[in-house]
Amino acid sequence: MTRKSESKSRAGAYASSVGAALLLAAGLGVEVAQAQAIMRTPTISVPTRTPTISPSIAARVSPGVGARAVGVGPGPRSIPAIPRTTTTARMRPVLPYARYSPNLYPACTAPYRDADGECLAQPGAGGDGAGKSGKKSAGKGRGNSTPAAVDLRTIANEFVAEIDGALSATEADELARRHGLTRVSSENFPLIGATFGLFRITDGRPSETVRREFAADGSVRSVQPNFRYVLQDQKSSVPTEGDPAQYALARLRLPQAHTLAHGANVTVAVIDSGIDAQHPELAHSIADNFDALGSAEGPHVHGTGIAGAIVAHAKLMGSAPEARIIAIRAFGGSTGGAQSSSYIVLRSLNYAAEHGAQIVNMSFAGPKDAVIERAIAAAAARGLVLIAAAGNAGAKSPPLYPAANPNVIAVSATDQQDKLFSASNRGNYIALAAPGVDIFLPAPDGKYQMTSGTSFSAAYVSGVAALLLERNYTLKPEALRMTLAKTARDLGSPGRDDLFGDGEADAFAAVMAVPVDNATPVAAASGTTKREDAEKRRDEPGVRAIEQPSLSSAGDKSTISQADRPATR
Repeated sequence: MTRKSESKSRAGAYASSVGAALLLAAGLGVEVAQAQAIMRTPTISVPTRTPTISPSIAARVSPGVGARAVGVGPGPRSIPAIPRTTTTARMRPVLPYARYSPNLYPACTAPYRDADGECLAQPGAGGDGAGKSGKKSAGKGRGNSTPAAVDLRTIANEFVAEIDGALSATEADELARRHGLTRVSSENFPLIGATFGLFRITDGRPSETVRREFAADGSVRSVQPNFRYVLQDQKSSVPTEGDPAQYALARLRLPQAHTLAHGANVTVAVIDSGIDAQHPELAHSIADNFDALGSAEGPHVHGTGIAGAIVAHAKLMGSAPEARIIAIRAFGGSTGGAQSSSYIVLRSLNYAAEHGAQIVNMSFAGPKDAVIERAIAAAAARGLVLIAAAGNAGAKSPPLYPAANPNVIAVSATDQQDKLFSASNRGNYIALAAPGVDIFLPAPDGKYQMTSGTSFSAAYVSGVAALLLERNYTLKPEALRMTLAKTARDLGSPGRDDLFGDGEADAFAAVMAVPVDNATPVAAASGTTKREDAEKRRDEPGVRAIEQPSLSSAGDKSTISQADRPATR
């Protein structure tokens, strides 16, 4: 009887220990679930014994806050030591997937995903514009990517293909039909000496299958997705009217520069959305129009603002008020902002090169694109000055294109206190900075807007480039780029950096540094604050000459010292 009694007593104690252990393990499992469900932590309801999880309840715990203790109902206060157990694996299937908010991690928005919808950079990547791939860690606890993520980066079911230029329109249509495609458009592009077509899948087959079969056809030279491009602006509120001071004029020293040049007889192609050519600020400045979309949309706030930053000349003042604008509509659509694609941007660049543009302003961004890279290289070889917005995706973004192309002058944005615009991209491809925060510009229907973004910084620099070309029409793109870099006003850490490049553009110093009619280079303007030897001259505004023996000669690159070259891009 004594042994039976002891046995029952031990059995009761063991059952009590196991019950307590299970209860504690369940509590610990709940805490792990809270930590993993970063954006949607479920609320936990604990009855007398078994905890339950409701995934439909909104988050109540901040991702940055550690796990909190969970209250447990009536039970023994003293819990004996138990072996370590983990219940996370059993509870995980009922948890909602933790997903990153695109507002918190801009590197995961549309232009920064690969073909599988995964982020091209880790949310925690450094600000050097060269984020690491996020694929390895993305799969843990996040599930498969949704098909919508793929559509955000490319135009669904469309391809841009280089085809045999000898094919007639009928033969091109037959080529498309053989592969279950529709030829939307095709044309020869003299800029790159090739014929490209835009094709669309019509039979519902997977795009990758169609791409492989189409690429194998003997009449097809190359095939790629029709990538999506977006304008680099901040989605501002409805444009407001007013007349605040344009601080950008003083920061760029434009009033002084305009005593020497206004951009007369220089043509700037603006590849953007629709421009209101009837706005008083833009009167008589639009020399040519080209609608690469073939749309019937009216003027757009972004394109009108970009043109105004360059040529405004009524209540406001642009950086090159007498320049001529080729208004190229390449962005359209009202849902989610104006957008464009590889094929349309290619048409736009081709038109600019074929119609006398000397400068091309590209205030938009997208992924690295083989077709557009080819077109930009051809445009640069023709001597066009190419300027682009660095992008508004912030410090965690990978490099955006076309700004990251080495043939392009990439421009980041600063505010009135010369601080970097918080959304501005960073990276070793940044060439210059210019004002881009709270910029006062024209808007459609004779109105005005206050807006921010690297788009407008790039436009200001495009106008400054026009001043230099008026000063010396034979100035080559490389010499122009170096003049802007050498005369820029250093910001941030001494010397070149990934935030401001060589510094904030100084229009007056740059114009003064360019020789008139290819004469001997003159000294830079007094007051230039670009720092070549920051430790010795930090408090001394320098007056120095620009060492460019013949700015119009292609052979001058070899005569410029390596110390004066921009950092490797």
